[in-house]
Amino acid sequence: MAWSQFRHSDLLYKLMKQILRPIYGLMLLGFAIAAPAFPTSGPSGGAQAATPEAAPVEGLDAALISAMKAGSAKQSFASRYQALDAAVKSAYDIPMVTQNSVGFLWSTLPAGQQAELTDLFEQFTTSSYAAEFSAYGGEQLNVLPAEKSLGTKKIVETQLIPGGGGSPTELDYVVNNTPQGWRITDVLLNGTISQVAVHESDFASLVSGGDASQLIAALKTKIAALQAGPSS
Repeated sequence: MAWSQFRHSDLLYKLMKQILRPIYGLMLLGFAIAAPAFPTSGPSGGAQAATPEAAPVEGLDAALISAMKAGSAKQSFASRYQALDAAVKSAYDIPMVTQNSVGFLWSTLPAGQQAELTDLFEQFTTSSYAAEFSAYGGEQLNVLPAEKSLGTKKIVETQLIPGGGGSPTELDYVVNNTPQGWRITDVLLNGTISQVAVHESDFASLVSGGDASQLIAALKTKIAALQAGPSS
């Protein structure tokens, strides 16, 4: 099943690239929202958030800046993937993100498919970051001090500041307190459009009761395409 059938995900990724075109020349994957006037400072060149719920976001931001610098230094995809994979595992609650992205049919899937999907979704997330965050031009990713509550979860806001000037963009992370500590469970575009919900919409046609073989095949195809690099 071709990844092109994930229509909403493709449209969302195109929108992300259009938003960040002046910053990364169509190479950066991100989510843009209106930014506050005063940036702060932290591990990736931005604000040092004093809350434990911001820790996974700070770690991910720092890893993304390092990945961009590594890309500019012509490091291989494999080496950037390896470094980012550790950051993704530390920052995200990948099992929960995968389950929520599949949706209500998750409970009908056999344990073997659930495990395979979780592994593939981690590979997809890391491959996407390694492919898109591949060049550095002085950008900063800053964690902002303001946080919002969403039930027992928190929303951590970050700010992307262009290296060459221009308006910052803002990105929201939904984080949840797990037995392993705070972990990212969703990313929000404009504070309202859930990345998990977009995936769920696209995945729905590829999952039937008790079977996710089409989704598994589609994720494998997309991962291979990301790791192969852009087509000429």
